[in-house]
Amino acid sequence: MAPHTIAVAGKGGVGKTTTCGMLIDYLCKKGKGPLLVVDADANSNLNEVLGVEVDCTLGQIREEMANAELKGIIPAGMTKADYAEFKFNSALIEEDDFDMIVMGRTQGKGCYCFVNGVLKTQVDKYAGNYKYVVMDNEAGLEHVARGTLPHVDTMLLISDCSRRGIQAVARIAEMIGEMELKPGKMGLIVNRAPGGVLDDGVKAEIDKHGLTLFGVLPQDDGVYRCDCAGEPSAKLPDSAPMKTALKGIMQSIGL
Repeated sequence: MAPHTIAVAGKGGVGKTTTCGMLIDYLCKKGKGPLLVVDADANSNLNEVLGVEVDCTLGQIREEMANAELKGIIPAGMTKADYAEFKFNSALIEEDDFDMIVMGRTQGKGCYCFVNGVLKTQVDKYAGNYKYVVMDNEAGLEHVARGTLPHVDTMLLISDCSRRGIQAVARIAEMIGEMELKPGKMGLIVNRAPGGVLDDGVKAEIDKHGLTLFGVLPQDDGVYRCDCAGEPSAKLPDSAPMKTALKGIMQSIGL
């Protein structure tokens, strides 16, 4: 059976990756695993939110392969294709309840099309082994548009509690419509609301753009302390305000 695919999107700095990490923690604790976690943001830091060490990304492997080919040091008896398969297989990070692929960034000019293609190939290869696939995207949704996920069952749009944040996520929603991605369900989660309450002006902005509001997450000092200390915020206690609110949202949408 095909996995349930969840894509998380939003502009930088709104807590998108923190929310994604807590979503993954929630699904694992609900016994929804195994999960395939895909960090498709070139500025990868989902692993830090989850407390996972990343030894290599697809981007780094791409650079390593390019250097090996240039220097002629591909192991004897292996074709370039065999070597690529071997190296890219090593990029799957295995944890207890989820496995993870990190795209990462590359150094060479014009490399992203290649790495995007590799990411799609790896997801296609592994996805059938999991109940859920969760992808943390860049705001541009390039990876979803390229078909890295064959279909999105749940699209979560993350914004902070500002009018400009809502306007930015509305443009993402518009882009999703233009690309005819047709997710099974799509809604907005507003993050960092003081006391978990939205200002009337922000509510009006949401209504103006016709966005479906899945729920509101409160400003959580625990997340701030984790960020300052370099600790994984996804491992905050389940009683943490943000985690408690997210659990309610996930349950309300059937996850």
